[in-house]
Amino acid sequence: MRKIALFAAASAAALTLAACSEATQDAAEATGEEMAADAEANMEAVEATADEAMADVAAEADEATAEVEAAVEGETVEEAAAE
Repeated sequence: MRKIALFAAASAAALTLAACSEATQDAAEATGEEMAADAEANMEAVEATADEAMADVAAEADEATAEVEAAVEGETVEEAAAE
């Protein structure tokens, strides 16, 4: 009788471990997918920020160029920028 009870307990433990292992694997897969989605969202945010920064740099460069051209040619910054 004890052998049967011991076998039943061992079988139940094995089934429990198998179920936990599958649940853990599913959770790990879901975590991996969430990490990939987060990484993609972060890359999109970085790209948008970089685009904004490049636009700001280009605008500042255009303004600096107009100021230098105005100083060299003796005209206003607006006249130099219009050319």
